[in-house]
Amino acid sequence: MNTRVNDIIQRNTVFAWIALVTALVLLVPLTAMQVTDQVKWDPLDFAVMGVLVFGTSSLFVLVARRVPAKRRLILGLLFAIAFLYVWAELAVGIFTNAAP
Repeated sequence: MNTRVNDIIQRNTVFAWIALVTALVLLVPLTAMQVTDQVKWDPLDFAVMGVLVFGTSSLFVLVARRVPAKRRLILGLLFAIAFLYVWAELAVGIFTNAAP
């Protein structure tokens, strides 16, 4: 199993898969916008989220290629925490919201 994960990470086609998954993730709010008025994204929101998802995933792959396989779980958790932190900040400013 570990060699299969190594093979996937080492291939450059992994970036095409990341792009595909990013597009599928962005289809969720796009579809929700068609169904309800509760979701209101503009093109900038889609661009920022696309860059965030694709960038974080691609950076993980590039760093994971240099890190021993034993440490990739920890690395993945760190990337996931960083992603969620930036996402929460961009969404509502939950950690650094400066009240007037």
